[in-house]
Amino acid sequence: MPRLRQVPRSEVRNDTVRHMYDRLFGPDRDPVVEPGTATGTPGDWWTVFALVPDVFEHAVKGFGLYRSPERRLDPVLRELGQTRAGWLRGSQFVYSQHCKALRALELSEEKIAAVSSWGVSDHFTPLERAVLAYTDALVGDGGRVDDAVFEFLHEHLGDEEILELTYVTALYDMHAVICRALRLEFDDRAEPIVEVDGPGGKRVSLDLGAAISTGER
Repeated sequence: MPRLRQVPRSEVRNDTVRHMYDRLFGPDRDPVVEPGTATGTPGDWWTVFALVPDVFEHAVKGFGLYRSPERRLDPVLRELGQTRAGWLRGSQFVYSQHCKALRALELSEEKIAAVSSWGVSDHFTPLERAVLAYTDALVGDGGRVDDAVFEFLHEHLGDEEILELTYVTALYDMHAVICRALRLEFDDRAEPIVEVDGPGGKRVSLDLGAAISTGER
């Protein structure tokens, strides 16, 4: 379950929230009582964001912005950035949803699968590789972009396209972080990094480094 309360249909007073509930879940369905969307997600991103309607509206406008016909950036490049951002942040939700978006753009299954290991893959064009390297710098290095990467992008993309790529990729870095923090959608998962018990389920007390360095048995 998400870490924050979900908003049932009976509490919705905002027109944008109501419209999106109708569009995604149907006009006669309460998504808190009967969760699930057409893409297989629980849908709790929407029901949690509905807690603050103007934040909900702002996020929905962001979705419309990156899909606007006014965008100059090639949608394949955009989705490569979004998908890689989800993978880097460890967001199952963002990664999974944008794999589907890449598929809708008719990328091959091999190419989609290679987003996670693009550095050793021959499935990508030089420009696509530069976009993926740029995404790694934005998300993995906090915006510290090597000059060579940026110069290559600038040789192939205009200023407007680079700004769009930067904005949308950073936007989806944010969504990935939010989904993990609040355990929304496919990111409702237990923390994977935990202590592993010793034999028989016992909590073992051992300083392995000390044992090795002193020759203890």
